[in-house]
Amino acid sequence: MSAILTCTTSTVVALVCASVPVPEVAPPPRVAHEVATFGSGCFWCSEAVFEQLRGVKSVVSGFSGGAVKNPTYKQVCRGNTGHAEVVQVRFDPSVISYAELLEVFWLSHDPTTKNRQGIDRGPQYRSAIFYHSDEQRDTAEEYRDKIDAARVYLRPLVTEISKFDAFYPAEDSHQDYFANNPTKSYCRAQIGPKVEKIRKVFAKKVK
Repeated sequence: MSAILTCTTSTVVALVCASVPVPEVAPPPRVAHEVATFGSGCFWCSEAVFEQLRGVKSVVSGFSGGAVKNPTYKQVCRGNTGHAEVVQVRFDPSVISYAELLEVFWLSHDPTTKNRQGIDRGPQYRSAIFYHSDEQRDTAEEYRDKIDAARVYLRPLVTEISKFDAFYPAEDSHQDYFANNPTKSYCRAQIGPKVEKIRKVFAKKVK
C-alpha cells in the first residue's frame, strides 16, 4: 500500500506542522523576499504547484545537489551528475512562511519513495530540501521528525535535507512547462491532477 496524498493525510500533516513551536525571538528587519529550494520529483510538477501560491514571487526549474557545473537536462536525466531536479522559490515571508511552503512541499509528492516519484525514476527525482539558512534547516528537520513520529505515512520519510550550494537553471523549454503545454499527455495525466488537489487542500493560500 503506497503513501498517497489523501484528505486524511493532508489534515494530519497540517496538524503536525502546526504543532511545531515557533521560537519567541525578536522579529528581524523585514526582508522583501526569501529563497527556498525544493526537490519533489519532476520539476514541471513542482513548478506548477508552487507558482499558484499567494506570496510566491517566482519559481524557476533547475538542478541542485550535484557536482557537475551548469548541467544540461539530458546530462541530469542520465542519473550520474548527482543533481536533483528542483525548483527555486522566491517568496515574500510576510505573505507565506517557509513553514507553509514546507507543508505544501511534503503534501505535493510522496516523500517516502527513494529516487522515485510515480513513473519517474532515478536519483534526479529524489525528495530533497536544500536549506539556505540554519533556521530553514532546523524547521525542515523538526517538521520531518514530527511527521515521522506521528506516523502520517506507512513508511518513514526519505527526504534529503542538505545545505544549499548552487542552483543551475534548466533550459528555457523547461520553464513554465505546464502553463505552456497544458494539453500534453504528461501535463494532463500527472501535473493537472496534482495542481487541482493542492488547490483544494490549500484553498486559502492559492492566488
